[in-house]
Amino acid sequence: MWNGFAELLKKDLKLMISSKFFLLAFGSLILYSCYINFVYVKLDQEIYPVYLYDPQNTKPAVSEYITRVESREALETACADQYSVGIDLSAEQPELYLLSSGLETTDHYRMLWGEAVLDEKVDGQAEVVGCNNKEMKNRREITAEFLFFELSAVGFLGLASMLFKEKQMGVIRVHGILPVHRSMFVFSKLILLLVSDLLFTALLTGINLGVPDAVRVLPSVLLQAGILSLIMALVGFLCAVRLPDFKQFSLFYLVLAVFITTPVFLAGQTGIEWDWIIYHPMYHLFTAMKSAYFSIPAVDAPYYLLCLGAIILLFLLACQTLNREMAKEG
Repeated sequence: MWNGFAELLKKDLKLMISSKFFLLAFGSLILYSCYINFVYVKLDQEIYPVYLYDPQNTKPAVSEYITRVESREALETACADQYSVGIDLSAEQPELYLLSSGLETTDHYRMLWGEAVLDEKVDGQAEVVGCNNKEMKNRREITAEFLFFELSAVGFLGLASMLFKEKQMGVIRVHGILPVHRSMFVFSKLILLLVSDLLFTALLTGINLGVPDAVRVLPSVLLQAGILSLIMALVGFLCAVRLPDFKQFSLFYLVLAVFITTPVFLAGQTGIEWDWIIYHPMYHLFTAMKSAYFSIPAVDAPYYLLCLGAIILLFLLACQTLNREMAKEG
């Protein structure tokens, strides 16, 4: 049986190479790393701009963080981005003017920042976030997000594209009569995809966090990457077996990307508060990945037990579905 399994591994490895799987993964690694190092960390992320309308010049000396405007209309125009804060000193009492961003917490912080700037109680913008400076905090955050969505896509599409190619080649029909347990057909693909995903994770983390910081977080990051990789690969395999062609599968993946992963990104990145998001399984995988990058023990034993149970259940369903498919082919 193990000789047959080794042949399956060789066959699947050749299939991944011929389909340029590793080339695409390497291209993604270079693209993400270039964006993080040459674009994202260099973006000016200055905290909320503050604009002052003071027609009577009641405050001649103002903070360096304040920009003066000549009219109320100019103040409102400057604050139309729902990000800036306006201060109107035309009346007896100062008035804070801002348009809601849609997030109460963010609006509250904007008001506090505007008041602090007006009262000159700001010595400078914060540069240290926890034990990370601003650049390292941004690196950890964006690397976790890129990795999550890369593994979600690669896990779902990678194994499924291999299966569709084997369907076209008639390989499934041949495997139906080979003296190898049919679960090995799924297991060999999972092993190769998991190893490649873990290697991608290690390289992406090392390049963008630096080796010393990467070494500290990699054990927990690799664990979360392995969980996500296996779950998405098995879901993709199930969908590929049940759907008749790759076009329908691609349409299904588009629906998955828009309606499943997008709410997770919005809730995790923008801080939008949805009470129902805690029932979204992908949200917990996403937050666990980000927590791993910041060395935050945000998950406990029930999370890992549920993930293990999901992987086992998906694997059994994949094997059962494959058996039915092979029976049809036979």
